[in-house]
Amino acid sequence: MSYDAEKLELIRWLMDLEDKAAISYLKVVKESMESTTDWGNTISEEARSGIMSGLEDVANNRVTPHTEVKKVYGL
Repeated sequence: MSYDAEKLELIRWLMDLEDKAAISYLKVVKESMESTTDWGNTISEEARSGIMSGLEDVANNRVTPHTEVKKVYGL
């Protein structure tokens, strides 16, 4: 399917969409794509520090695989 055909298919689907939550979500996606603001510049220093700490843990292999976490919580 061509790119233009895919866009038309999405437009047709959106025209018939009645799910308000899905429409709200798509609006957020649209606004996010139109934004020129880098979200990394809008987070707090505390959040930035937490992200950097997590990345350091990954780099130093201080992580627990998702499968192991699921076992701990009986999932």
